[in-house]
Amino acid sequence: MKTMTTNRTLSIALTALLLAGGLGACKPKKDKAKAETVKPPSGETEVNVLCSGPEFFTNDKVFRANNLGESMDQATSKKKALANARADLASAIQTQIKGVIDNYVNSRELNNKEEVAERFEGLTREVIDQKLVGVKTICEKQVVVNATGNYKTYVAIELSAQDLLAAYNERLSKDERLRIDYDYEKFKETFDKEMEKMGK
Repeated sequence: MKTMTTNRTLSIALTALLLAGGLGACKPKKDKAKAETVKPPSGETEVNVLCSGPEFFTNDKVFRANNLGESMDQATSKKKALANARADLASAIQTQIKGVIDNYVNSRELNNKEEVAERFEGLTREVIDQKLVGVKTICEKQVVVNATGNYKTYVAIELSAQDLLAAYNERLSKDERLRIDYDYEKFKETFDKEMEKMGK
């Protein structure tokens, strides 16, 4: 009889320990959920921007940008949004390509590195202008601003990094001054390394 009571007491104690452990394991989830539902400070309202967020960030495969445009005319609001997004995309690409060019030129044995870098950058602007015409819209949302009756368009666009590289390669291959010093494989390797950094 004493053994049964001892076994029963042990069973109850073990059950209590397991329950306590289980409840403790649930606690971080509650804390995490609580952290995600934290409200903004008093007097501030959180703004939910359409066509925005991590899924619209540039990564190692594509360049992305998002923006908005507002107008009394629906079509004009869309044109403004696309123009703004293209300007942002062009700026991001130029910054990224400048890093690629700097690293590429510095890794090569070239006579006049400064002149070569300037020539590369001049071609970059031409290629970007050409490729921006073919950007892909990956998100588009239109709303009416209740207070004014204006239309507001949110867009997100993207451009394939490999398409840009191919267009850049084609343009560089046609340039007589740069063709002598241009090594596609080395340039592609430098480009891919810089894109990998964007993906992290």
